[in-house]
Amino acid sequence: MSTEQDTRARTDWDAVAEGLDEVGCAPTGRLLEDRDCRDIAELFDRDEHFRSTVDMARHRFGSGRYRYFRRPFPALIERLRQELYPKLLPIARDWSARLGRPAPWPDTLDEWTAMCHAAGQRKSTAILLRYGRGDWNALHRDLYGALVFPLQVVIGLDRHGTDYTGGEFLLVEQRPRAQSRGTTEVLAQGHGLVFTTRDRPVRTARGWSAAPVRHGVSLVKSGRRHALGLVLHDAE
Repeated sequence: MSTEQDTRARTDWDAVAEGLDEVGCAPTGRLLEDRDCRDIAELFDRDEHFRSTVDMARHRFGSGRYRYFRRPFPALIERLRQELYPKLLPIARDWSARLGRPAPWPDTLDEWTAMCHAAGQRKSTAILLRYGRGDWNALHRDLYGALVFPLQVVIGLDRHGTDYTGGEFLLVEQRPRAQSRGTTEVLAQGHGLVFTTRDRPVRTARGWSAAPVRHGVSLVKSGRRHALGLVLHDAE
């Protein structure tokens, strides 16, 4: 696996912050080359890379399968995690300041991971997802313990409209004293989508309030859809 350019140079992070403030999710620039997408998707069938597999239908999470990577991660996936964390960190700290919450996240991902492990959250949460025709993912939040990083990234590994149809990313926000609002996004191959893990700050007449947010995937109508999910806190 290889990349031709540092992932950080391909994304307007000010625009990402603005999009997160507006709707709770925002696309990145290209993070992976097409060949890297294919290489990562093909890992799904190689058991040695994963610590566990979840059948979503069995657990009533939807339909489809996802697999949690074991450590050490493939080099490219670890590189993405290390590069994305410092770009997301200022947004996370800004959101916490608005909501009057603690901001426990240190300057590096390695320090944050060590904090998670010290708190008993030692299981890796990087995941590879595979959906076929008729599969979908129920609305949920990826909370695995007391320590939570408030932003995560999903990267599309296939071509929407060619390799699969349907399967749009869904984000539903419960707005204060109002009806919920839904947002949909198509994941472009090799591009990421940054989104809130559990809630986001919204301005109200009384100041800043936390609006709970859940995410999922709409019904895949044809083909096969793979995605790489990068959650930046570990699980109990």
